[in-house]
Amino acid sequence: MKNYKTPISALVLIYTADLQVLIMERADKIGFWQSVTGSIEGSETPREAAIREVLEETSLDANLYDFQDWHASNVYEIYPHWRHRYAPNVTENREHLFGLQLPVPVPIQLAPNEHVQYEWVDWREAAKRVFSWTNVDALKRLGEKHQLSL
Repeated sequence: MKNYKTPISALVLIYTADLQVLIMERADKIGFWQSVTGSIEGSETPREAAIREVLEETSLDANLYDFQDWHASNVYEIYPHWRHRYAPNVTENREHLFGLQLPVPVPIQLAPNEHVQYEWVDWREAAKRVFSWTNVDALKRLGEKHQLSL
């Protein structure tokens, strides 16, 4: 029996007080930049998945910083080239939004099977570069939290 991904995930914006945002380029889709994201596993909550994904994708312990549940989510259509990871007829995913504020940009260790490079960029630049509309939405929410606009 195939282990399918659960269509519930977490997206974590990692950012600094001056709104530099960490973006990473996907290993399986060169040119696709994103924030930390990943599906829940087993009986995890979205919050637990977010903390685990931050550790797996960046080697950062979210519990050591200002980790925030934004109590928001988006539903999006799963890209056709990734649908094989989900049970048959599953076409949508609910993505829960979280923030992780660090004092300053820090070096991170990428998971080489997931990402090939990372950059710290201004949140507006990040919004231009990420491929997912839900990632753009999260960046807009970050700007709104700080009363800025794109």
